[in-house]
Amino acid sequence: MILVTGATGLVGTHLLVKLIQQKQHIRALYRSDAKKKQARKVFSYYFNAEESTLFDTIDWVKADLEDIPTLTEAFDQVDYVYHCAAWITFNPRYTQKIRKINIEGTANIVNLCLLHAIKKLCYVSSIATLEHDLIQPCIDETAEWNPETLKSIYAISKYGAEMEVWRGTQEGLKAVIVNPGIIIGPGFFDNGSGYLFRKINKGLRYYTQGITGYVAIEDVVDIMQQLMIGSHHQERYILVGENLSYKKVFSMIAKALDKPSPSREASSFLLKSVWYLQWIGYLLFGIKRSIFRSTIHNAKTISVYNNEKIKNELAYTFTPIEKAIQKTATYFLNQ
Repeated sequence: MILVTGATGLVGTHLLVKLIQQKQHIRALYRSDAKKKQARKVFSYYFNAEESTLFDTIDWVKADLEDIPTLTEAFDQVDYVYHCAAWITFNPRYTQKIRKINIEGTANIVNLCLLHAIKKLCYVSSIATLEHDLIQPCIDETAEWNPETLKSIYAISKYGAEMEVWRGTQEGLKAVIVNPGIIIGPGFFDNGSGYLFRKINKGLRYYTQGITGYVAIEDVVDIMQQLMIGSHHQERYILVGENLSYKKVFSMIAKALDKPSPSREASSFLLKSVWYLQWIGYLLFGIKRSIFRSTIHNAKTISVYNNEKIKNELAYTFTPIEKAIQKTATYFLNQ
């Protein structure tokens, strides 16, 4: 049996689709009925009405990563684990909460994998844990964590989670870590990359000059599944199809939605001014913040990722990002 954590998120849901298509026996963890309902909607993208019953063949278990008794029961008769669950936030206000979910939650999964002699764990991390240096500006899997540079609380939590996985490998667990770039895929338009489609559809005017890595959701789940059934273990893999500027990606999304492309560059001064105003608004009135020091830093940073390792080991060809954007835009417009 295969266990999937975070089964109602972008990666988890699309992974379920792939595993169901292969007629795998699956147990899936979810945290709320609303999220499970959203996952069912994503299934409707890929299966007709008659096939929709496949969603109910999954053994659904309601639990969070801190619920040790329920997690222990969920590991019964499990052979392989895909750990996709994580909380994404960049707000320093939630530092303790994100550490508890992403780091301690991963520690719980690793411990249970060891206890139940799981054959292999695949952990979904992020390119946020990797960074370039002056000697090697193109980031690959050998990139080392630099605690001296500005990091988001999300990046810190994912790095801590990676350390728990590597700790597990030292205790005998077979595991692989994947580090996806910004994932483009349909079904979740209130957070993550999906929120960009909503913002641009409403008329986003500004862009930044930063560069980062992007990858199609189909590539992420396909590679994860290939790594799991292959002999790969005790390795990490960067999953980036293309390195693109935010301006380029925003323009691609705008074109796919038939909306005007963002035309004004958001300068450092403008971003810092918005950050300051939001900070004052939060202190005085408790207004929700959307811009943080780390997000300003990331928006202006040029980060280029090397995907040769996974391409060579799996002879893999990535989906063009423009194609992934067009597909996602179609589902967004038809929702």
